[in-house]
Amino acid sequence: MRIPVTTALVAALSLAFPAHAAGSADLAEIRDQIKQIKDAYEERIAALEQRLAQAEKTAVKAESAASRAPVVAPPAGQRQTSASGFNPEMSLILSGSATNLSKNPGQRRLQGFIPSNGEAMPEARSFNLGESELAISANVDRLFRGNFRLAVAPDNTLGVEEASIQTLGLGNGLNVKAGRFLSGVGYLNERHPHEWDFSDAALPYRAFFGNALGMDGVQMRWLAPTETYLELGLETARARSFPASDAATDNPRNKNGPMSGAAFVHLGGDVGASNSWRAGLSYFSAQPRDRAYDDPLNGTSNAFSGSSKTWIADFLWKWAHDGNASRQNLTLLGEYFNRSEKGTLTYDTAASAQTGAYRNRQAGFYAQAVYQFMPRWRIGYRYDRLDSGNANLGLVDDGALSSGDFPLLAKHKPQRNTLMMDWNPSEFSRVRLQLAQDKTRPEATDNQVWLQYIMSLGAHGTHKF
Repeated sequence: MRIPVTTALVAALSLAFPAHAAGSADLAEIRDQIKQIKDAYEERIAALEQRLAQAEKTAVKAESAASRAPVVAPPAGQRQTSASGFNPEMSLILSGSATNLSKNPGQRRLQGFIPSNGEAMPEARSFNLGESELAISANVDRLFRGNFRLAVAPDNTLGVEEASIQTLGLGNGLNVKAGRFLSGVGYLNERHPHEWDFSDAALPYRAFFGNALGMDGVQMRWLAPTETYLELGLETARARSFPASDAATDNPRNKNGPMSGAAFVHLGGDVGASNSWRAGLSYFSAQPRDRAYDDPLNGTSNAFSGSSKTWIADFLWKWAHDGNASRQNLTLLGEYFNRSEKGTLTYDTAASAQTGAYRNRQAGFYAQAVYQFMPRWRIGYRYDRLDSGNANLGLVDDGALSSGDFPLLAKHKPQRNTLMMDWNPSEFSRVRLQLAQDKTRPEATDNQVWLQYIMSLGAHGTHKF
């Protein structure tokens, strides 16, 4: 680069001092001026190169020191000096659907099962606003992280789905969460509706947990330091949803401390570069008191008190060629539920209030396959089936009432077939078409068509495996 600059200087000076007017003294002066300019130019280049080398060396040292330096907690009581110093992750989920149902959704029920009073979707025929979710989360400091999720139901009611704190860096694979959270039992329970592969919850989740099991309490997880993925979890809480009885407004036991508990174990690993799996076993126990429900077939209000125990076995298999899921991938998932309940059942709490023994064991499962056959397009199939069992009713055995007084509890095996196809322009948007054949009541088959959208605004964390 220096040669062209020097040449340009020579040319410029040559124009300024024509050859025919220059004597030997003039030529010597010109050469001396050129030499001075050249020397000054080279000195400046050398100085700049030295400064650049020094700056690069200093930057490397600083980066290396920062990577080794421990994280230092701010002094106790220190306050942030500006509002911009705390920037939580915020996201908003918007969803909606248009549904075409062959049967009146107001008559929908799970025959043979005590109603969970959970969310029933689709809510109605025609156009529906789905559940909207506002989530805010951030690290509180180097020890804790906070998470808050507010759900806005289609009927404009607000509900706090999650409001929890979680430890950071306890070490030895241990993690503790406290507050309100979704239980870690099963596979789908912790996943919010916008993460589901289908537009509605699988029948076992509707029947046994009212779509999802929520907790107010403490959860402890331990991740083993093994090559095979191994996670153990324990929860002690006041379960705030079915099959427990919510003690937030009514605590007939008048008890301090936990009223329900859960435990789970998860195993997983890889099979070559293209396959991975996860299996789990979960247990949940609750002691509901006066868990009320309405029988839609005879208009009575009944209540159950006793013990409720649920076992869940889940299995997941994922395939993607060489681990690259961007073009094609396949997910196989299934869960099996088994619940036993034992206690007393009060018939017609608003009038006669007759009480007798109750015992039943119920089961259910679903199995699904979702295949991404090309970028942004997926197809899926799910089969759901429940077994209501044979309810043992003391009031019927004693002759006080007949089985006809409990029409909702008559034995049945609800089932459903579901097909879906969705288009995902990006990780933030999804449009889905879903077809379902619903046989959850013996007298009717409900053929359902869904057209659904799900949009995510703001921060979008990675979904769990």
